[in-house]
Formats: sequence, C-alpha cells, structure tokens
Amino acid sequence: MKFIREHNKVYAKDEKGELLAEVVFPNVTNGTVSIDRTFVSPVLRGGGVAGQLLDIAYDEIKRQGKKARAKCSYAVSWFQKNEDKRDILVD
Repeated sequence: MKFIREHNKVYAKDEKGELLAEVVFPNVTNGTVSIDRTFVSPVLRGGGVAGQLLDIAYDEIKRQGKKARAKCSYAVSWFQKNEDKRDILVD
C-alpha cells in the first residue's frame, strides 16, 4: 500500500480516490501536534495498517522536531505497546 505523507497527515486512497486509511495529527502549538484520528477501512482492518500509519506518523513528527499528544484511542494503545516511540510524547 502506498501511503501519502502530508505535513500533518498520512493516508492512503484506492484507485477510485476513496480513503482507505489515515492518521491525522494537527498542530496544537508551534512544537506540539495532537494525534486525533486513526482510521482504517473495514476491508483492511486486522492487517496491521493502523500500526504502519502510526509508525510513519511517528517518523514524520520526529523529523519535524515536534512532540505529540496521543488523543485517539488507537494512538494511545499503540504508544503503550511501543515504549521505544514514547520519546515524542508530552503529558
């Protein structure tokens, strides 16, 4: 699956342009983003796509030199399981 990276969003679409998966992390301050939404289409659930999205989001947030707040339930759970990625978290 090809993921598209934008400044505060990572997503994938199918050949028709329909959204298949996304993680959204808008700025809340100059140095902090909020991971607000993780979505995976029902046809792709259970295949590790959400984890891939968070891996890419983590890399992008870190590349931007920002910190993150995990707000959506999947992101909270993902960071609990991935202790080595918690270096970008605040509160």
